[in-house]
Amino acid sequence: MSTQKIATNALHAGHDVTKNGGTRAVPIYQTTSYVFNNSNHAANLFSLKELGFIYTRLNNPTNQILQDRLAAIEGGIGAVVFASGTAAISTGLLTLLKAGDHIVASSSLYGGTYNLLNVTLPRLGITTTFVDASNPDNFRTAVQDNTRAFFVESLGNPKLDVLDLEAISKEAKTAKVPFIVDNTVATPALLNPIKHGADIVIHSLTKYIGGQGNSLGGAIIDAGTFDWSNGKFPEFTEPSAGYHGLKYYETLGAASYTFKLILEGLRDFGGALSPTNAFNIIQGLETLSVRIKQHSQNALEIAKWLEQQDEVAWVNYPGLESSAYKSLADKYLPNGQSGIVTFGAKGGFEAAKTIADETKLFSLLANIGDTKSLIIHPSSTTHQQLNEEQQKSTGVTTDLIRLSVGIEDVEDLKADLKAAFAKISK
Repeated sequence: MSTQKIATNALHAGHDVTKNGGTRAVPIYQTTSYVFNNSNHAANLFSLKELGFIYTRLNNPTNQILQDRLAAIEGGIGAVVFASGTAAISTGLLTLLKAGDHIVASSSLYGGTYNLLNVTLPRLGITTTFVDASNPDNFRTAVQDNTRAFFVESLGNPKLDVLDLEAISKEAKTAKVPFIVDNTVATPALLNPIKHGADIVIHSLTKYIGGQGNSLGGAIIDAGTFDWSNGKFPEFTEPSAGYHGLKYYETLGAASYTFKLILEGLRDFGGALSPTNAFNIIQGLETLSVRIKQHSQNALEIAKWLEQQDEVAWVNYPGLESSAYKSLADKYLPNGQSGIVTFGAKGGFEAAKTIADETKLFSLLANIGDTKSLIIHPSSTTHQQLNEEQQKSTGVTTDLIRLSVGIEDVEDLKADLKAAFAKISK
């Protein structure tokens, strides 16, 4: 694990210039496969007697630099990258769980994740109990004999609820299950869940880490802190039928989950990140610490401004004094609360849609974390597959507008919103 600060690791971790032709910039290794020295060398790679590159579906030198960099920034022992954030979540869970297993999850999740846990995984025999994560005791109450994971977002999208990670982590340890935290909205520049008890951290690299809106990507960072030999995860202690009898925990110890993600997750599900996208994401990661400060500063100013607007019914941002999550934000996000702001439009559903339609600088699209400002009406778009009760549990109401506040001049952003508000006033 690196002892350097996040801003330094974001620029240097994982890239040994003496092993990459002296290149100061990270190279793109645009190749599908790698030449073996001889048959014995190939056999050693496949049997894990040596570490190296076999096929880009499993790993790639450009991807490896990104993985090492993410592990250093989040404080983990290893990381694995994927083709998207959703690929990271689905592969991460399917590598860990089997039919008959159970998850306890926060109800305030991104709509796609909620749908994965609520609809798709049950078809495979994996069920989820959703709980109000504002009370950590709810996790304990929901635990069943077959519970094998806790899953939350450190900063819910779009509810923007800041969770007491340390308290939930204690419940996970009592239940002897890994605590999985999606840290996409907060980013490692503002919050390191591993420091607060998370065992596994997930990111959509498409969002703030990439930052440019040009490349899909996802990542899982393994803290190396979970005891896979506790009796609840025989797939880690018994011979693996899928990898010639390998006993993951006996052979790999704390890194068992990282290697299982590669040897089974990427091999069998194939959600590999392209080297070009890894390169693009690295460019964004290098400036994350600088960008997220401006995102957070702009978002807080926009949130305060929205509280003063007649067309606005309510405003939600963890940095506001009026926020129910202000005390937790002070504890977990003291250096900024990221760039997402939600607010309710007076006039409800139709007024909210009109505002989303009429902005010019704020682009109407389904993404967050871009340097450019974005807007969407979740009730009619990203969360429309959920019924009204499910939408409310995730923090979505019919009047809610989600802003992903970019790094433009904040006065121009205010003027853009003001012009859109004028449309509903008329």
